[in-house]
Amino acid sequence: MTKRRNLAPWLLVLPSALYLAVFFATPMAQSFALALQDSAGSWSLESVQLMLGDPDFGRAVSATLTLLVLVIPIQLALALAMAIVINKRLRGTSLWLYCYALPLAISELAAGIVWVSIFTQRGWLNSILQSLGILDRGVIWMSGESYWMLIGIIVVAEAWRATSIMMIILVAGLQSIPDEYLEAAEVYGASLWQRIRRVILPMLRPSLQVALILRVILAIQVFATAVALAGTGLTVMSQQALDWANDIDNDNVAAAWAGLMLVISLTATVGILWLLPVREEQRQ
Repeated sequence: MTKRRNLAPWLLVLPSALYLAVFFATPMAQSFALALQDSAGSWSLESVQLMLGDPDFGRAVSATLTLLVLVIPIQLALALAMAIVINKRLRGTSLWLYCYALPLAISELAAGIVWVSIFTQRGWLNSILQSLGILDRGVIWMSGESYWMLIGIIVVAEAWRATSIMMIILVAGLQSIPDEYLEAAEVYGASLWQRIRRVILPMLRPSLQVALILRVILAIQVFATAVALAGTGLTVMSQQALDWANDIDNDNVAAAWAGLMLVISLTATVGILWLLPVREEQRQ
């Protein structure tokens, strides 16, 4: 009986472990192997050298990391505010939840097209500003000559599209915090900011870990939104991988780009786990 009890957790984890091994670990190992081979199939660093020598390498890495650094803090602040509002269980909370979660039903490409219709020269934004008399003529928001304008537009689109993912995780975390802690802090005169800083954020660390790791990985893989809004005016790493695989027909260099994205994702994950350590009692 004791042996069966000891095996039970492992048997429950086994299906998930097999799934990850077959559909994640194996393709990942094959991708790394492909990146460390040349076109003839011999072991070589030629593909990595071609990737590093790509004229767009610096621009792609810089644009991706810039988007990552800008969008994550904005989304975290918005997601936390949205989660706190929903957790208050005010009148109309269900409506707020549906409104916040609506972008989750829209694909990345569709979201990009929606924001193109907003920021194009004859789009909604220019039309509204002109009707209010703020602008005399439409502004060219999505110009390839304005790097930071394109970055800002993509950040806005990504914040609208993917903040709900973090919000849902944080709502679940907030609901696991005993009401007694917040009530005690309120009785002792703690302000809203003090309750967030001293009670909510420390007890929300497990959820913050999950939300940040998931969003960082997805931000590094950003593709359709950037392509729809910026076109060739802005290059990201996932777009470079696709170009090498399809346009140049070199799967080895494409795999090297994918490997670089994976390394950055793993590095960011380790950094988040280090910056947001979770006590053992919080894991339970």
